[in-house]
Amino acid sequence: MFDIFKIIFGNDNVIKRGFDLIDEVWTSDEEKAENEAKLIETKAKAKIDLIAAYAPFKIAQRYLALMFTLVFLFIMINGVLGSLYGWIDMKNVQEARVFADKMWLGEIMISIVSFYFGGGFIESIKRKGLDDEKKL
Repeated sequence: MFDIFKIIFGNDNVIKRGFDLIDEVWTSDEEKAENEAKLIETKAKAKIDLIAAYAPFKIAQRYLALMFTLVFLFIMINGVLGSLYGWIDMKNVQEARVFADKMWLGEIMISIVSFYFGGGFIESIKRKGLDDEKKL
């Protein structure tokens, strides 16, 4: 059969490419399943690569959150203990509180903690919701 087409079209490669093109158009169920599995594998690899790309950012995020939290807690604990035990003058505590209010330190701390822990919390709620839907 190829010989006839070879005589008509004059080139063996043209015929093979034509049959390959026709073969690609018609896919079997096994080929569809294989393509779907490859697509899922590719998507999973893309997610893993994205997570790996964010790894340095996560380390920096943890470091910044830890630094700010330690400073914030040090200031708060010193203020509370100092005022309770009389180590410091309450006038100084009031001035520090006014300064903290002007700098919005409490709001900054809430924002940092919300952004740091909020993403994981929201993801866990989403996963729990999806798990509950699957059970129904």
